[in-house]
Amino acid sequence: MIKTRRFIFLALIIIAWLNPAALNSAQPLPDGFVYLDKAIPGIKLEMRYYSENNFTGKRVDGYLKPRCIISEPAAGALKNVQNDLAAFGLELKIFDAYRPQMAVDSFVRWAADLGDVKMKKQYYPDVDKADLFKEKYIAEKSSHTRGSTVDLTIIISDTGKELDMGSTFDFFGPVSWPDSRLAPADKRANRLLLRTLMIKYGFIPYAQEWWHFTLGNEPYPDSYFNFPVQ
Repeated sequence: MIKTRRFIFLALIIIAWLNPAALNSAQPLPDGFVYLDKAIPGIKLEMRYYSENNFTGKRVDGYLKPRCIISEPAAGALKNVQNDLAAFGLELKIFDAYRPQMAVDSFVRWAADLGDVKMKKQYYPDVDKADLFKEKYIAEKSSHTRGSTVDLTIIISDTGKELDMGSTFDFFGPVSWPDSRLAPADKRANRLLLRTLMIKYGFIPYAQEWWHFTLGNEPYPDSYFNFPVQ
């Protein structure tokens, strides 16, 4: 029995050394956070930072599973938006919500590596990578890390097709600004639908990204969390 316990103890030490997050894989979420697909069953998720389909071209630090975590008040507000869209045969699709500080730190390191431009054509063709900080596309702190910010779009329920917003998610450039005249009028109308509903339920839009919203009455306005997405 003693030998068995020693073996288990040594195994846990090895696991922690190889992958510190592994020991936390079964840990519950911090109080006040929920998995969005539990709060809104059936909501569509496309967690980009768990995949290689993002502006860094690789899975981002801190995303151990393709899960969507968000504060409870933000989840409740999104459920109201989802319910309003359902009347029109539409629904939400989520790209990102809570983002650990370790992920933000990895973005900062990526932005500092000016030689890594493999995703430039897709995500920032008209922006010099050296200017990403200056133009506020990358920052050392993100509202996502406070747990009540979400990146999302609208899709057609029957087909799963995204409404055309005039630019893709995470496209760095003026065309992604919500009010940009670079996007055709019908695409701006789609953005307006999303923004109107999000504002209706307490979210504040971001001036440079049509997909980015933060709950106005967020519960943790001064906290930047660092637990992994798993």
